[in-house]
Amino acid sequence: MDYFKESLYLHQYLKGKIRMTPKMDVRSKEDLSLVYSPGVAEPCRAIAADPEKVYDYTIKSNTVAIVSDGSAVLGLGNIGPHAAIPVMEGKAMLFKRFANIDAFPICLDTQDTEKIIETVKLIAPVFGGINLEDISAPRSFEIEQRLQDIGIPVFHDDQHGTAIVVLAGLINAAKLVGKSLFDLKVVINGAGAAGVAIAKLLKCVDHQNSSECIAVREVIMCDSKGILHSGRDNLNSSKQEVLTFTNPNNRTGSVKDAIVDADVFIGVSVGNLLTTADIKTMAKDSIIFALANPDPEIMPEDAYKGGAAIVGTGRSDLPNQVNNVLGFPGIFRGALDARAKRITPAMKLAAAYAIADFIPNPTRESIIPASLQEQVAWKVADAVKEAALK
Repeated sequence: MDYFKESLYLHQYLKGKIRMTPKMDVRSKEDLSLVYSPGVAEPCRAIAADPEKVYDYTIKSNTVAIVSDGSAVLGLGNIGPHAAIPVMEGKAMLFKRFANIDAFPICLDTQDTEKIIETVKLIAPVFGGINLEDISAPRSFEIEQRLQDIGIPVFHDDQHGTAIVVLAGLINAAKLVGKSLFDLKVVINGAGAAGVAIAKLLKCVDHQNSSECIAVREVIMCDSKGILHSGRDNLNSSKQEVLTFTNPNNRTGSVKDAIVDADVFIGVSVGNLLTTADIKTMAKDSIIFALANPDPEIMPEDAYKGGAAIVGTGRSDLPNQVNNVLGFPGIFRGALDARAKRITPAMKLAAAYAIADFIPNPTRESIIPASLQEQVAWKVADAVKEAALK
């Protein structure tokens, strides 16, 4: 099937993939008087007297805004807010399908950090959560950080959703090859939103209680110029922050230098980056998560030839797909049910372990649940809710 051609036909036929549907019909004067004037005045008065009642009487308790500026859409780059709408509609469908959450795309015609922050604050009253999506780094870091105090969870899925699912896969992969998470040497290629979030989660950065998580031994991060190290003068603020908890020996060189003797390679970068020969330089029973789409940093068959024990990609047609859909529906479901004010590091960690635990007996081609496994979101939701209530 030509997915691009067929998808274009589908979108033209549907003219949008989501719609709003009322929960009851208005057939009589009594119905009208209940849903609108005069009856609607009473829930308004109740909410005015106690703002928390908005969760009881409105859509807020089950509604998420998917906010994007279209600056970093999939592998398409900065295509703007109009062209981003189909992706955000698709995300809304996944929220509904896997966690019964009503979500709506909010594509903003600005890439000004201050305007995005102000807009999200202004629309927050009607939503129970904000899913930031496809906003380019490093602006995405600042936007998310500065929205943490608006009273509802604000979660940049490109960062944390990817990181959570990567950690889940790594938990089971390490178990399968008989290595301790604590002893792993990890190389991450790609210092954008996903790469930075993965590094932070693997090193338990920002976690309130380090005893509740297991940090890997070492993380080395690379970008298109090579290893991030203190001698480089071309690092933005987020990359400088990353250096405070990565590359402890201040190694220099390329990504191919970085992976020598490494246990894990995680790619969130560009396709066809590594070769079989490169994988041979890694530690025995190496773990490869080559997540570039549509072409991974290395294809699984080439990685296996180089001695890799386990390979995951971002592709649905290959085993061990690392897909954010395993994370974000359940994470928001749990946060909404707990009426959480934000997504904490403990909630992220709970989500990762819930995903990993869904595969009690991992195999080389099954270290992570299938992307369409319906029960994953509800397991994640329970774990996240429990962590939030603690």
